Amino acid sequence: MTTSTPSRTGAGLPMATPNQDIIARTRQYVMNTYNRLPIALVRGKGSYAWDADGKRYLDFFCGLAVNNLGHSHPRILYAIAKQSKTLLHVSNIFYNDRQSELAELLVRHSFGDKAFFCNSGAEANEGAVKLARKYAKKHFGPERFEVVTMKNSFHGRTLAMITATGQEKYQKGFEPLMPGFRYAEFGNIESLKAQVTGATCAVMIEPIQGEGGVRMASADYFKAVRDLCNEKKILLILDEVQTGMGRTGKLFAYEHFGIVPDVVTLAKALASGLPVGAILARDFVAEAFEPGDHASTFGGNALVAAVAKATLETILQDGLLENASERGAEFSRKLQKLRKDYPTIQEVRGLGLMIAVDLDQPAKPVVLKCLEKGLLINAVQDKTLRILPPLTVKKKEIAEAIEILREALKA
Repeated sequence: MTTSTPSRTGAGLPMATPNQDIIARTRQYVMNTYNRLPIALVRGKGSYAWDADGKRYLDFFCGLAVNNLGHSHPRILYAIAKQSKTLLHVSNIFYNDRQSELAELLVRHSFGDKAFFCNSGAEANEGAVKLARKYAKKHFGPERFEVVTMKNSFHGRTLAMITATGQEKYQKGFEPLMPGFRYAEFGNIESLKAQVTGATCAVMIEPIQGEGGVRMASADYFKAVRDLCNEKKILLILDEVQTGMGRTGKLFAYEHFGIVPDVVTLAKALASGLPVGAILARDFVAEAFEPGDHASTFGGNALVAAVAKATLETILQDGLLENASERGAEFSRKLQKLRKDYPTIQEVRGLGLMIAVDLDQPAKPVVLKCLEKGLLINAVQDKTLRILPPLTVKKKEIAEAIEILREALKA
């Protein structure tokens, strides 16, 4: 038996739209933890999504960098249908052919030697910190347990990961925070050196700070970080939850900087919307984990592993890394031209299809005006627009987005 929220009808009250019904039911029954935009998306195809009232949107939000292949990609639909007919889930107490195939593919196309699978980016980051602590204790003793992260970073919503996140707004109300984290200025090697102590076991960095406003650092900085970690015998963990899986025009963002990390975390786009996270590590680090040290009930089950494998193969085989690089450069050029007409745009920056537009005014009204005109983007750090098109994006869709942004800025 199913129930539904009655439509708002009666004397003086108009019939509620499908969007309004879904919004009302969500507000009644779902915890209020999101500042949601006032539409309910019910269908997607390629770069577009439709709300419950039938309105079409150009989706350059991409589920927060999750839908890298756009919506309803045929290879993903085929992988889901095929795997669902044989096996969805078994315990990780048993071997899993789909999981091993995914691990092999990730290892062959990365620095890593071993993979661990979980359900989300926060879990992947938490697992990476556990791995770093276990490695340090095994090789250097119990006094090494601290992790240095960056101010303005974002690593997830668990208690440990909001502590790792270098932004007080995410930590407020959840004190006392977890011990063992220190913070350095992103892009400032001297600041990092000042935070590294005899208790440091790892440095954890986002190659690009996504929630921090799509903030970037130079290749020289990352090379200096790598050198420092080598010198101090501490691990370098890169949080590629948002930047991985082709978002920046390379499969992993670290490839832009000419460095080899010790650990990388992945999630978001890894399985095109199905929940999965991963830790990739070099052998000498991975061997610190022994049976019983870490686990995940659902991590890397047959269904998500099959879809993640199909996702990765599609990115590698369909020229999507090249498309992300070319379309990203084209989008940035068009945004720079738009900046000449609208001085409210202070800066355009990004890498591949991870793009930010800084404004001299609050960004949320521009996001809402774009929503009204059929473009989905979001605001970060109050005055920054974050734009995350799918890796499959076409020239005409970028041109459409530019015109909507022009209208929104004009309004």
